[in-house]
Amino acid sequence: MISYLTTGKTPTPCFKKAWLLATSVTLALLMGSTGVHAEGVELSEETQACLTCHDKEGEQKKLNDGEMLSLHVSTQAFVESMHRDTDCEDCHSDIDAKTHGKKIASIESKRAYTLSMGDSCLECHKKNVAAYEDSLHAALVKEGSKPGRKDAPLCSTCHNPHTVRSVKIVQPITATPCAGCHEAIFDAYAKDVHGQERMAKGKTAPICSDCHKAHDIQASSFGNSIKDACLGCHKEAVTQHKDWLPNTGRHFEAISCPVCHAPDAERRVNLRLYDDVAKRQVSEKLGVPQFEIRANTADAKNMGLDERALWSLLKEFNQPGNTGKTILRGRLEVRSGVDAHQISEKSRAIKDCKVCHQADAKAFQSVSLTVAGPDGRPIRHGVQKDVLTSLLATESIRGFYAIGSTRIKLLDVLLVVVVLGAISVPLGHMTIKRLFKGVRDKREAEALAAAANEEVQASRGVDQNGDDGKK
Repeated sequence: MISYLTTGKTPTPCFKKAWLLATSVTLALLMGSTGVHAEGVELSEETQACLTCHDKEGEQKKLNDGEMLSLHVSTQAFVESMHRDTDCEDCHSDIDAKTHGKKIASIESKRAYTLSMGDSCLECHKKNVAAYEDSLHAALVKEGSKPGRKDAPLCSTCHNPHTVRSVKIVQPITATPCAGCHEAIFDAYAKDVHGQERMAKGKTAPICSDCHKAHDIQASSFGNSIKDACLGCHKEAVTQHKDWLPNTGRHFEAISCPVCHAPDAERRVNLRLYDDVAKRQVSEKLGVPQFEIRANTADAKNMGLDERALWSLLKEFNQPGNTGKTILRGRLEVRSGVDAHQISEKSRAIKDCKVCHQADAKAFQSVSLTVAGPDGRPIRHGVQKDVLTSLLATESIRGFYAIGSTRIKLLDVLLVVVVLGAISVPLGHMTIKRLFKGVRDKREAEALAAAANEEVQASRGVDQNGDDGKK
């Protein structure tokens, strides 16, 4: 939030009288023209006094870190904003009117100043601030600044407090605040079917906040929020897909929408560790990186988890005493956020089953194992692609295929072989156990009889020794 801060210039001996005179004249002019600028909006005398100084192009202050902080607040933009009925002092309550403009204020940096003004939004926007506090953005703010990463957004990063307009006013997509941090993703969006539709028809196509929400933003890879967002607009999608797509429900569960609707995107298999009791993705606890430690231990050579390592890792998460049951849920998705925002026209969507359902399908060449980090963002570890067809890790293909549901019969045959192979070991063990039950029972009976005979013999020996002693 940029406020009426001192420029740091040393006042002259006649500063006070000159300032009062200039203020009085300017106030008279401003009050006479307020109706023109504000179209009926009346600003308080205090706010008009602030704007007499701050409505000057080029006014700025040098901060302690060398940055220049703009002090300019346009009167015209302010009276057209949603905050026009808010006085400056409502947000800038820390300013002392007696010393403001006379005493040099010390500010470390723009970021430090913005952080210090954060609580001013809470007074009027309690609901939105509460939603923000549970968001991914707030989690990143708590982590603090990190080299190579942009600072996480605060309220004023997205909403300039002096010019904020109603969300009902359709703005050009270039004015979307998300574009400031997510440039590559936004460039992709601007060229895809949603961005082109919005530029052509205004607010008839979704913008960032329609899918990701405005304040309680969560990691897009966590849960099913993005799929739910798609179905929120495309309510007939499931019904329409049933006309041509076998086992539609399973496809919607295991495949993210951009996999088929962004035909030029790169894809991968994401094996998510999933709590089958709590019905949610396994999450790392802050400060307790169990997944990373266990995955690195199981994959000491960093070649990707093989079938045995993956099985061993699952056992680690299912140790006695754990309240949940950890399983693997496979999902086919695009590789990056940029890919996810390259949605094409419906006519280009993938409908050929062989793109995925064939040997060595490109989409299945990259596999990763993930859990949700403390802030919801995915923590990944590489997995060898052979895991998808292994006998020891059949859980890894959970959700991908159902027997008889595909159009490629060879895949059904191979899946049956995999399933039969996986269950043959316990079935064989049980069969052998039953076949040799009679032999085991006979040996156990003989062992019991021998033990009983030894006890009888031992008892007779004791009795005989006792009789000899009496004689």
